[in-house]
Amino acid sequence: MRADARRNYDRLLAEARAAFAEHGTGTSLEDVARRAGVGIGTLYRHFPNRHALMSAVWEDAVSDLLARSHALLDDPQPCAALVTWLRAIVTHAGEYRGLSSALMSASHDDSSALARCSKPMGEAGAALLARAQEAGAVRPDVSISDLLQLTNAISLAAEETPDDPELADRLLMLTLRGLKADGCTAA
Repeated sequence: MRADARRNYDRLLAEARAAFAEHGTGTSLEDVARRAGVGIGTLYRHFPNRHALMSAVWEDAVSDLLARSHALLDDPQPCAALVTWLRAIVTHAGEYRGLSSALMSASHDDSSALARCSKPMGEAGAALLARAQEAGAVRPDVSISDLLQLTNAISLAAEETPDDPELADRLLMLTLRGLKADGCTAA
């Protein structure tokens, strides 16, 4: 990438991150381009659609969440490690209004740009889930795709209820109690 193209890309990404955090992922792409000081054509050359732009914004967080999952693989309490990681996902998804809904729709669309992020997240979560299941803390019939859909649903519910900042954690704990062979309460 040429230096000027790289600068445009970086500015678009920074402005998209700010706009998504401020106004949600449904914010006008024209506004994102304007805030970055480029035309809409430049935005579309770098990001052919909204999901591609969202994916690029989400990739930084995915890197952090993946690193966190790898560190949690050594946790002596597998259920607590899984809960910690799921909480981190819910927290991050709550930073961008509309991200949870987009991730839910992208989870069944392998052609979506957001699927690039979903696959490594699923693999990382599957490793944490397997440890918790092997320890007998989580029922064997629970899948990581179910857990990721649940975290997105919890994030979406919390997004729609901004006057209750504790809702996401309450819903996550309620969900986790249903996963456990004898009641998964951790962290």
